[in-house]
Amino acid sequence: HFNGVNLGRDLGSSGRGPDGMTTLRPMLVDDLLHFNGVNLDSFTETFNMAFYFNYLTRWPECCVVAEAADGSIAGYIIGKAEGQNEDWHGHVSAISVAPEFRRTGVAHQLMEYLEEISEKMHDCYFVDLFVRPTNVAAVTLYQSLGYVIYRTVTGYYSGDEDAYDMRKPLPRDKDHHSILNAGMRITPEELHNG
Repeated sequence: HFNGVNLGRDLGSSGRGPDGMTTLRPMLVDDLLHFNGVNLDSFTETFNMAFYFNYLTRWPECCVVAEAADGSIAGYIIGKAEGQNEDWHGHVSAISVAPEFRRTGVAHQLMEYLEEISEKMHDCYFVDLFVRPTNVAAVTLYQSLGYVIYRTVTGYYSGDEDAYDMRKPLPRDKDHHSILNAGMRITPEELHNG
């Protein structure tokens, strides 16, 4: 439990993979050595160990794995809380699901978990994430969860590919200020400067 949010819950019938039920649990340092089977596609960003250690140290409640019945990692999510004032939000820094567990509800449950932590533990206004427009399956998933394309960041991925900055207002953002003026195009410099 993190402040009343149950981590050891079953994912339910939508969380079934090839080996049966999967459950969410806190990410452990040892898990970092077992991500290879999950980080196999061209859409998944793989970061260095310092990146993962930073998240596990600063935002452990935002780092969870979906564990299959056999103990293997079906997927994971790494996030954080950041921003100021009405820009205070949860951010999905990385989410990945092993190929054999895709389309089984694992990604949905991981996203739902981070949204719940962002709302109930951090009192955020919204959750956001960045995704490649070419990752149509992910964009479709996020839209089905209530995310909107807030803006496009041109050349975000190594200057070669744009990113959608997708957002989902949380209950604290009653008037949906976090998605006003959706549809803008900005540069990475504009993103980091304000």
